[in-house]
Amino acid sequence: MRILLYLLLFCSIAGYSQSVTLKGVVTDNTDFPLESATIYLIRAKDSTVVDYTISGKSGSWELKVPRINAPATLKISYIGLANYKEELTSVEKDRDFGTLKLQDKATELNEVVIESEIPPIRIKKDTLEFNASSFKVRPDANVETLLKQLPGVVITPDGKITINGKEVNQLLVNGKPFFDADGQIALKNLPADMIDKVQVSDTKTKKEELAKQMASGDNSSINLTIKKDRNKGLFGRVTGGYGSSGRYEASGLVNYFKDKQKISVLASSNNINSSGFTNDEVFGSIGRGSGAQALRGSSNSPGITRSSTAGANYNDEWFKGFDASASYNYNEASTNNRRRYEAINYLPEGEDADNPGTIIDKSYTTRSESRSDSDTYSHSFNSEFNFKIDTTSTINYRPSFKLSGSNSSTSSSSASQRLADSRLLNESTSDSQSDSDTRAVTNYLFYFKNFARKGRGLSVTLSANDNETDRQNLNRSNTIKYKYPGGVTETTTDNRNQVLNNEGTTNSYGAGVDYFEPITDSLRLDVGANYSLAKNTSSRNSYDYDPVSDTYSLFNDALSNYLASQTGSISPTAGLSLEKSKLRISGEVGAQFSSFKNNATYMGEKYALDKNYVLPLGSIRANYRFSKSKSLYGNYRYAVSFPDADELLPVEDLSNPLNTYIGNPDLDVTESHTFRAGFRNFDNATRTGFNISANAVFYNNQVTQFTTTDESAKRSTTYRNISGVMNSTLSLNWNRSFKKEAHEWLLNTGVSVNYSTDKGFLNSELYNSRSVGLTPNFNVTYRYGELLTISPSYSFNYNEYNYTNYSVSSASSFVHNAGLEATSYWPNHTVIGADLGYTFNSNIPDGFKKDFYLLNTSVGYNFLKDQLLFKVKVYDLLNQNTGVKRTVQATSVTNEENIVLKRYVMFSLTYKLNKFGGSAPTDNRRGGFRGSRPPGGGGRM
Repeated sequence: MRILLYLLLFCSIAGYSQSVTLKGVVTDNTDFPLESATIYLIRAKDSTVVDYTISGKSGSWELKVPRINAPATLKISYIGLANYKEELTSVEKDRDFGTLKLQDKATELNEVVIESEIPPIRIKKDTLEFNASSFKVRPDANVETLLKQLPGVVITPDGKITINGKEVNQLLVNGKPFFDADGQIALKNLPADMIDKVQVSDTKTKKEELAKQMASGDNSSINLTIKKDRNKGLFGRVTGGYGSSGRYEASGLVNYFKDKQKISVLASSNNINSSGFTNDEVFGSIGRGSGAQALRGSSNSPGITRSSTAGANYNDEWFKGFDASASYNYNEASTNNRRRYEAINYLPEGEDADNPGTIIDKSYTTRSESRSDSDTYSHSFNSEFNFKIDTTSTINYRPSFKLSGSNSSTSSSSASQRLADSRLLNESTSDSQSDSDTRAVTNYLFYFKNFARKGRGLSVTLSANDNETDRQNLNRSNTIKYKYPGGVTETTTDNRNQVLNNEGTTNSYGAGVDYFEPITDSLRLDVGANYSLAKNTSSRNSYDYDPVSDTYSLFNDALSNYLASQTGSISPTAGLSLEKSKLRISGEVGAQFSSFKNNATYMGEKYALDKNYVLPLGSIRANYRFSKSKSLYGNYRYAVSFPDADELLPVEDLSNPLNTYIGNPDLDVTESHTFRAGFRNFDNATRTGFNISANAVFYNNQVTQFTTTDESAKRSTTYRNISGVMNSTLSLNWNRSFKKEAHEWLLNTGVSVNYSTDKGFLNSELYNSRSVGLTPNFNVTYRYGELLTISPSYSFNYNEYNYTNYSVSSASSFVHNAGLEATSYWPNHTVIGADLGYTFNSNIPDGFKKDFYLLNTSVGYNFLKDQLLFKVKVYDLLNQNTGVKRTVQATSVTNEENIVLKRYVMFSLTYKLNKFGGSAPTDNRRGGFRGSRPPGGGGRM
């Protein structure tokens, strides 16, 4: 793999030695430098874009292009000004164009915009806009493939998108969600040739959007606009496959678009551990990058799962000023698993209760085996309605509903032994069954009003969330605890055969009002108040088995209880916001007046604990933008959280024979101080991005478990407040993309450093821990036109732990991960894919291989004018997938082995449906980069 990286880098350097440099300065007709003007070179013969760049703060620009012994045209575009154009007979040597002035537009009436005249990229006030037709992709490519062509865009194998260092948390289609806000279904399933523009902006709240305020968050949003001639028609794909070991997959997505009305229906089913709806063009439901992901533990779920999904999505404008969107999803899954588990539980040295005067290491091991089967289902409905009452008032209403349930059965056996002498401490067997149903209803109403004075506005928010859960557990268990006084074995047996009925409710309601008043053009005053009410109840009734009546009718007081809590808060706030062209600062202060009420009933006793708090609130954010692609930001937030009722009230939970819990009424609220800062820069001229971010959270009075362990390894747990806990992360990332004719490279590298301190209790004794983590990573993507994509990657994860007042002084572990994805579209109509992952994990316990490979392969062939795709894929070709993992925690080290999906082969057939009212897309997309297509007439599918 190292040789491959060197080869790719050598090719890139050699390619750029053949380039020509064009440069200059762009201004308006008053000689004012124009930042973010688009400069691009097109071939005169067919109007294809050779390359483009963006002018810097001083209006300067530089464009590296291949030598062209043919006529070409240099064009410059800037929003609001007339385009500049200069004809070139050839491009064979470096040239400085000097200062180029853009003139005012003579008129915008009856303006005709020719598609080939549209620049590849435009930077508007707060939006980065890409012209999709300027980026050449295969005719059957999806939106994900298109986005990967855009400068500054990085997409990880699990679908996480970042643009210029900012994570994308919202992907919209014509301004509306497509099934879900994260846009994963749109990413994998919408054809790229439907897209007209890709618009990138900062993600805003509804209030910020309507008030035309700057975004307060730190995420980006992508909006995909659909071409007019592709916004009316029927399209989608249907796939069915069957393979070895009874493995199968089936999926279908059909979309009907008619202007503003959009209706989509999807369904899928498989037994290859693929949840939700995925449809990768190469690997199908396996998903691209699954080889490396599985080895990192991000997708290798334990057990074998059969899952099914069905859903529908609807968007429309019912009448002018009123639009609606709704989605429905049904999911079900069945999972069976076999699990082996071993844990080393660390305890400090102490006197042996069975042999007074003897000091021993009280650490012990627990080994268990279990088998489980579970079934889950869920119905969810989400909707959103926007009503523009008039030019100044808007209502947004978002109701949702979810009904879900599960049933499971588990059989297990376990035994605990003292580490020092292998003395048996306890052993248990159990069989349990569980059934649960959950109902959740959410309502959110937002009203916004703009007043006559610019910048003055009012928002009102109402919310209600109601959640009910019913759960029934049938438990049959036998637990034996051992003691050895004077060398004599004594046992205590706990036999249980009971039914536990649990009912819980979670209700939260909120109301808020916010008024903002401009003091000057750039300074704004915000005042507001919020009211919140949260109610939680938990009722558990336990019934033991009655052999006389053969029913579960004997009420068990010790295992039954009732808990309830209610928190009501009123929070007035006031803040100032300064918004300049480059600087934005906002700060808010306030107070939270809270009433915290808790009550419980246990063993005939009633408990109550009421507290009132007056707590401060505060936050500050700052952002300085050096240019439209370079910024520095920082923020601070102070927040508080309340303990749960079961952590506060002295009600004993005896449901686990080997681990009992009881609350602590002396607990205080937890305070957190969160700091974030970062710097981002993306150089459009060199397509180079760099970002650095740091964040740290400091906790005061954090709630932690206080556990004591007796001589039979039975734990008794309560809770304590501790301070001095913190977690911090420093991340750096650098990426660059460049191309030469048909060759394109994307380099992405970064490093993340984590430092944290923690405190806890080990058998009643306080310990301190410090951990350091280092994770560098590197990824290269090479594309040769439309024919070949190769993407090697590597990451290293090192963790070190140091402890004081603890039975272990230090520990460390490291993991190497390497991956290689390759996709070939040669020969004609053929698609070949390989996805290889390799890992070496020092944490894997002795007796198991510490390194292994996971290789997935796929070969497909398109026929019937590319409407049908026949595909053969093999999951885990080397048959090395493993379910072994180790987890290192502050008080234990656990080794775990689960059954996992092993090698299988799958044969599938996919039908692609494309029927549009407009003209069908042509193979040669106008304005596309010539460099994205291989020279010499390379075959296309």
